Amino acid sequence: MRDFVFHNPTKIIFGRNVLLQTGGQTASFGSKALLVSGRESLKKQGIYQAAHHSLRQAGIEVVEHAGVQPNPIVSHVQQGIALAQKNGVGIIVAVGGGSVIDSAKAIAAGALAGHDVWGFFKGKKSIKAALPVIAVPTVSGSGSETNNGMVLTNEATRQKIGIGNRYLFPKIAILDPTVTFSVPQSTTTFGAVDAFTHLLEFYLSREESFSPLQDHYSAGLMQTLMGACEGALANPRDYQSRAELMWASALALNGISAAGLGRVGFPFHLIEHSLSALHNIPHGAGLAAILPGAMAFVARKNPTRQALFATQIFGLRDADQQLLAQEGIRLFSEWLKKISAPTSLSDLNLSQKDIPALAANTQAQANLWRLREYPPEIIEAILWECL
Repeated sequence: MRDFVFHNPTKIIFGRNVLLQTGGQTASFGSKALLVSGRESLKKQGIYQAAHHSLRQAGIEVVEHAGVQPNPIVSHVQQGIALAQKNGVGIIVAVGGGSVIDSAKAIAAGALAGHDVWGFFKGKKSIKAALPVIAVPTVSGSGSETNNGMVLTNEATRQKIGIGNRYLFPKIAILDPTVTFSVPQSTTTFGAVDAFTHLLEFYLSREESFSPLQDHYSAGLMQTLMGACEGALANPRDYQSRAELMWASALALNGISAAGLGRVGFPFHLIEHSLSALHNIPHGAGLAAILPGAMAFVARKNPTRQALFATQIFGLRDADQQLLAQEGIRLFSEWLKKISAPTSLSDLNLSQKDIPALAANTQAQANLWRLREYPPEIIEAILWECL
């Protein structure tokens, strides 16, 4: 185990109907909030109104900023920043999925900056302050409600970039599994795949090779996500399945799973960001499409970790690590099909003609993230494997 410092300041409130505590929990941070949201269905289901009413009951003036789309875009964030500055808001409240929460974080940082928010994502500027963010996730998956990261797409340059900063931790995360009862099945599936990938990346891509505690922790969460996803798809109003999905998603990327592993990577997210940026594919769908191929490519070079994955996740045993790794990948692909997720780029109607642009876009982000282990030839080879 490597040395580490773990610090996560986000207060978590979890349970049935805790959505109604949104106002009371927010009030200690100020009296005027920008309420950031996405899909109109939240209003049809009464979730948005419940949060809005709770804020007003707590004496908080609400300025609304709706319309965040999946794969949130910088121009909409810039509109939110202008709205926050114009109205002098002191808090950003996000009610929605990971895209809404990421947008809220970008607005919170941008509102206190004297420059274009995209400068943060290009590494040209550093975040030195941010308005407090209250996160109310209505989708399980991204984990943004309990971490210091955010991802944004620049529609003009067709770049999707993720960054992290200590000022981006939400002050409070209000986790109410009941608000996810009405989430569409595809959204449930793609959210589970996203959370699973967060764990899988650290499980496979790290400096520390000896980490039995972290291996068991991550494997347990991955198995939980698989079972809870199936349970939620079979019965969307199954509270226990929804609760397990929501909590496992938060734990998957709140920093604990990476503690003690040294430098960890996001190789699968690195490639998927290009799919979202160039083709506006749902994030979880893009991850599912590349995982089997990317895992197979990595396993051929070094099967050790993926052989362990096969053993810990599926209970497989074999003296030949290469065969064990490949069988684990096969069973994982079968699970993806079971939950109606894509398992290849061709499932997303992408073909070999799309690879050069995807590779170039991925390489640009690899350079930005200083990932020297992913030169152009490796990225392109992985994409070919994913077809």
